[in-house]
Amino acid sequence: MSHALDASGAGSDTPNLDFAGTTPYEDYVQADVLTHLQQLRSDDPGEMVFLVTTQVMELWFTVIVHEWETAARALREDDLPVAMDALKRSLRELEALNHSWRPLAQLTPAQFNAYRGALGEGSGFQSAMYRRMEFLLGEKSASMLVPHRGAPRVHAELEKALQEPSLYDETLRLLARRGLPVPQSVLDRDLSQRYEPSAAVEAVWTELYADPAGTHADLHRLGEVLTDVAELVWRWRNDHLVATRRAMGAKTGTGGSAGVTWLEKRATKNVFPELWTARSHV
Repeated sequence: MSHALDASGAGSDTPNLDFAGTTPYEDYVQADVLTHLQQLRSDDPGEMVFLVTTQVMELWFTVIVHEWETAARALREDDLPVAMDALKRSLRELEALNHSWRPLAQLTPAQFNAYRGALGEGSGFQSAMYRRMEFLLGEKSASMLVPHRGAPRVHAELEKALQEPSLYDETLRLLARRGLPVPQSVLDRDLSQRYEPSAAVEAVWTELYADPAGTHADLHRLGEVLTDVAELVWRWRNDHLVATRRAMGAKTGTGGSAGVTWLEKRATKNVFPELWTARSHV
């Protein structure tokens, strides 16, 4: 890296401060855009942290979708190292995402009510990027496209994601190509539907986990990193549930959602289900 020069051409420790327009940092990061996206709708000083935290979550959703799409594509191309790298990066990103709950985790009902009305019918389940995350996890639902009918680009992206193989679908296809007995009915399933557990797929994972250092040791490692992903997704759902309970109890959620009741159902479900149930048979 070249050193800054002073007027005489000698080296200087002073950074270059003179730019004709915006700084290269601003051009790359678009910080001015990011820091002026907060359009507050109440006079409560706590609304800013709620809005910024939610926007930060959306950015993490975007990064994680990128990682999982990279991993899915690599699995499809039998490039396990690239897939593993993307999945491992996503673990650190999921941890950061989960920590995003901290600024909101201890909201009291009175604090939340101070600006809750500003949300109107807005609710987290309307997040298109989070829906893409869920679709990549195999949690498909055509009905979840309905809120986005008025935004053609977003709707088209979600429709495409609904019809594409999930991260787990690509994993099972890889297992089948490696000679493991994944049923054809699972491989040919309707990809627009939520993934349903299979006893035969459970048996495949049981075989892999019974011999972690065997012929398919790399697939065992893939199973473990997917389990790490699933665990952090479970923690995300539980942290969401606890934060909501503290802020609003059992009241109906914003946007007419069932609030805590809906989140409680979600918190009991595991993604990549056979990776969990197979462990009982090893």
